Amino acid sequence: MMSLYETMRSGREVKHSRPWSRHVIDRTGWLRTIREISKGQGDLLSVWSDGTEVHMAILDHQSSQIGVISIECLDGRFPSLAHMHPPAIRLERAIQDIYGITAKGLPDARHWLDHGRWGVRHPGHDSQACEPIGDDYQFLAAEGAPIHQIPVGPVHAGIIEPGHFRFSANGELVVRLEERLGYVHKGIEQLMVGASLDQAARLAGRVSGDSTVAYSLAFAQAVESALEIDVPRRAIWLRALMAELERLANHFGDIGAICNDASFSLMHAHCGVLRERILRVANTCFGHRLMMDKIIPGGVAVDLTGEGYVALLALVRYANKLVPKFVRLYGDTTSLQERMVGTGILRSELVHQYACGGFIGRASGRAFDARRFPAYAPYADLSFELGASTRGDVDARVWVRFDEIRASLPLVEQILDRLPDGEIRSEIPRPGEIREGAALVEGFRGDIFVWTKVDAAGAVDRCHLRDPSWFQWPLLEAAIEGNIVADFPLCNKSFNCSYSGHDG
Repeated sequence: MMSLYETMRSGREVKHSRPWSRHVIDRTGWLRTIREISKGQGDLLSVWSDGTEVHMAILDHQSSQIGVISIECLDGRFPSLAHMHPPAIRLERAIQDIYGITAKGLPDARHWLDHGRWGVRHPGHDSQACEPIGDDYQFLAAEGAPIHQIPVGPVHAGIIEPGHFRFSANGELVVRLEERLGYVHKGIEQLMVGASLDQAARLAGRVSGDSTVAYSLAFAQAVESALEIDVPRRAIWLRALMAELERLANHFGDIGAICNDASFSLMHAHCGVLRERILRVANTCFGHRLMMDKIIPGGVAVDLTGEGYVALLALVRYANKLVPKFVRLYGDTTSLQERMVGTGILRSELVHQYACGGFIGRASGRAFDARRFPAYAPYADLSFELGASTRGDVDARVWVRFDEIRASLPLVEQILDRLPDGEIRSEIPRPGEIREGAALVEGFRGDIFVWTKVDAAGAVDRCHLRDPSWFQWPLLEAAIEGNIVADFPLCNKSFNCSYSGHDG
């Protein structure tokens, strides 16, 4: 009996695919792979299409190897992964919407990204113009009495992205939550086709604005793997510095916002002030508050000056004084703890089934971090501890964020202390043939997967960018069940999934 990794490597190997090989396998191998994943032998990292083939990236548990497999869709169909492995459902629905390729056996074939208002069908492949048909989306029924429905969104009461939530409730108790997303689909992957690497890098940095550093890093690493580019050491360390600043800013913002949804505005104010200081220091160091477009294929676009170095040291000293006070304020406020502890529990078996990353996964017992595995420079040379919990509630997700803050602050100090001298960018070679590259990078929400194909002229032929929210949004539906409607804002904010990153 072949192992999962042996099955993945059983087909025709595609040339120039790095750092993980890609194999085109037959229907039998595809189905065998699906069965092994459904039994927990591997993690699904993503499933996507280029209009001709459907691809699947997998982490095999036994060998600790990552591989990409593909199946040809000559008749416009492929065997659904989702019929045995539910985490693939929404990704396969998206493939059907964008490319018109049918996932045979898909248990839920409703449109996902296509709301009937694009004016075209299947924009990623043989786009067919059509009149907007409106949205007749049918939500799933919840049986039993007495049950009523509460529709929320897509327009919300704040300046936030759109998403629709349909609650089925018995009184105040949530029986079922069903999400409807796709309202901010931007067509990033279609815009990537034919783009220069510089243009594509800008697009990657705009998939989800709060993760612009992580996305830019993942895209750059994928291109660099494809073209075998050696990135200067100073650039590698500056990239990690930007990534940790982004992580810190978002975690402080999240903690404050979660507390604010429990009407504890004091913590919200304190965290907001510190987040603002981080963004201002980022602007001083790299010329942009979010550090957008500062990581590029081949290196970085801007160097750290002496002024930025001093500002970062001052920021770390300031944050190190405040974090213990924030921890005490959060942990010692009884009324806040009553709202957080035991609310929105996410079971460990679900986070493992969905390969759910980031603080959501770590708060429910899945200690995965792409900085540790598959790992990328310079993190092997840095010392840091991962936050972890098994309780899986809102409170656990807050504490894991605190743990990540207490890991990131020393990381910034280590990077500044050991930052090497030298160049900050390498030249991008013209490949002369088709090359493929992939990367897995740890953003503040979790692991971001990017796969790209670069043509002979050095332009992007295809690119796929998978946000961690694809595997986190469905779990919010599970976490809210059995809680009261009034606790949904707490649960939702404790997840803080990306609408824009998911919708693509």
